[in-house]
Amino acid sequence: MLYERTAISKKPEVTIKNDVMQLIEQDKMSLDLFYRDPYVLNFIGLKDTYSEKDLENAILSELEKFILEMGSEFAFMARQKHFILDGKDYFMDLLFYHRTLRRLVLVELKLGEFKPEHKGQVELYLCWLKMYEKNVDEDDPVAHILCTEKSQMTVGLMELEQGSIKIFARGKTSS
Repeated sequence: MLYERTAISKKPEVTIKNDVMQLIEQDKMSLDLFYRDPYVLNFIGLKDTYSEKDLENAILSELEKFILEMGSEFAFMARQKHFILDGKDYFMDLLFYHRTLRRLVLVELKLGEFKPEHKGQVELYLCWLKMYEKNVDEDDPVAHILCTEKSQMTVGLMELEQGSIKIFARGKTSS
């Protein structure tokens, strides 16, 4: 699995070597080393047609496998984390804590292709988490948006590859 993921990774080999050296020499894990792209979620057993709620329920029923797919050191914190802002209800799909990175990790689930408005939604959630949930000794929260497909052009234009929000496609990625 690691070999397959490395083979299809879009990350340049030099960057991977630098991240590994930083981990060895400084015992510091970079965000890029932490992220995986793509995630392989075939184990949840959903067929062609399903809703975001079906995806969320399947992930939670297979939570151990999902966490192992994301990587080690994750702790599950919340499902449908609720908060109210300006009298409106908001719900974050899944919230984890990563022990080594010392930060909250939001996972937002989206069916279909990634849309620019998803970034705005997740940025709001990250700001709220930073203001109301982050502990003093923790780093700022980060987010994964898991969608069915993504356009590399859209993701590139929105500068999502170097920020605190990463887009991961379960299906196809277009140029």
